[in-house]
Amino acid sequence: MAARALMIQGTGSDVGKSLVVAGLARLFTRRGLAVRPFKPQNMSNNAAVTADGGEIGRAQALQARAARVPPSVHMNPVLLKPQSEIGSQVVVRGKVVGTAKAREYQAMKPRLLDTVLESFARLCAEADLVLVEGAGSASEVNLRASDIANMGFARAAGVPVVLVGDIDRGGVIASLVGTQAVIDPADAAMIVGFIVNRFRGDPLLFGDGMKDIERRTGWPALGLLPFFEQAHRLPAEDALGLPNTHRGEGTKIAVLAYPRIANFDDFDPLRLEPGVDLVFVRPGEAIPGDAALVVLPGSKATIADLVALRANGWDIDLVAHVRRGGHVLGICGGYQMLGRSVADPQGVEGPPSKVEGLGLLPVDTVLEGDKVLVEVTGEAEGVPFKGYEMHIGRTTGGTTPLLRLEGHDQGSVKGRIAGCYIHGLLTDDRQRRHWLEKLGSRSSSFDYEADVDATLDLLAGHIEKHVDCDRLLAFAREK
Repeated sequence: MAARALMIQGTGSDVGKSLVVAGLARLFTRRGLAVRPFKPQNMSNNAAVTADGGEIGRAQALQARAARVPPSVHMNPVLLKPQSEIGSQVVVRGKVVGTAKAREYQAMKPRLLDTVLESFARLCAEADLVLVEGAGSASEVNLRASDIANMGFARAAGVPVVLVGDIDRGGVIASLVGTQAVIDPADAAMIVGFIVNRFRGDPLLFGDGMKDIERRTGWPALGLLPFFEQAHRLPAEDALGLPNTHRGEGTKIAVLAYPRIANFDDFDPLRLEPGVDLVFVRPGEAIPGDAALVVLPGSKATIADLVALRANGWDIDLVAHVRRGGHVLGICGGYQMLGRSVADPQGVEGPPSKVEGLGLLPVDTVLEGDKVLVEVTGEAEGVPFKGYEMHIGRTTGGTTPLLRLEGHDQGSVKGRIAGCYIHGLLTDDRQRRHWLEKLGSRSSSFDYEADVDATLDLLAGHIEKHVDCDRLLAFAREK
């Protein structure tokens, strides 16, 4: 039987498209279908390494997990990783092909459509159902001429669309009806129905609202989806998803949320760990004086974020933190910042430059060479771990390595200050418990990976209860 395909688009960014696709992927997988997630174009600095040696958006990796299949570069053939306010690194099928400013990328997109369609066809060849996620808003008519992420893809691939609106942010009737009003009639004809997401309260109170949207658009209502309270337990892809609150009690761990923070899902397990008070320190805020551990996370632009770190006075806060006996951990770009210098002779991140590091570790970094994208296993201080590397740069120096990988050492440790290139180090339950013990935190049996899987099952059940999933499947078109 030929694969069927259905596309989930949104009235705007962050309306819940990624979670809806993840929940549907788990739901239809539990029904016995071979499901594959697909997003033609994504923009995120939170990426995952794939089994075929590339990188894709974190949301597509989560959706692959929901479908119980390994992530592949074909699930997200075009990934944009912002390096500045107007420019991004362009990743095609998992590999960096260059950088482009927003206007330059618009000119590139038509050439990428064939690549996108070919990856989509590959997934269709191995699946019963391909669930496609759009990007941003379906109503971005100013970008429609060269679009490959929303209606441009839907029309080219002949995939029907379900439109999702977010009632939690307000104006959902206007956003759904307005989308139909501004898009091309041929694009509107691709939409087979709508879902209203993140509803709170008595659903009977919005019954007339659903009917009004149906009357104005002619699209059938496919579900009024209540707010999913457990959503925070799943990895977020957008830095907008960084939590704004913390417990206020327990062992305090502070993560520096510099402007181009990357792979911040490294800290999701700490956020959920009993007995840990995780704080994301934003620009303009001081590093808490009672933090037991300060983490410098990954960065999409190490030198620019190092400049931002100093502008916020965090370099001074770090010195005071160490003087008080606190621990420091740098991961990837954060590891590079902890060293004596960071050099970019080839202009990988911008104009060629060399800057002074924080000088807390005796290492030096040169941003050069091919991007490293690999899953790794090893041990740190005798405790095993599993993680992945995703970085450009070569770091040398240091006398005491932090990690022992297969055949070589990595990272550096000096007293209570440590750094390495491994993402997912604290996602591994064994390493996380080891670090928490060092900080004097109470032990926990929290199993992060099992928690994510259980939450995906809850999400699938939540969607199945409130959305007409049989009708969704009937709308999915054979490819």
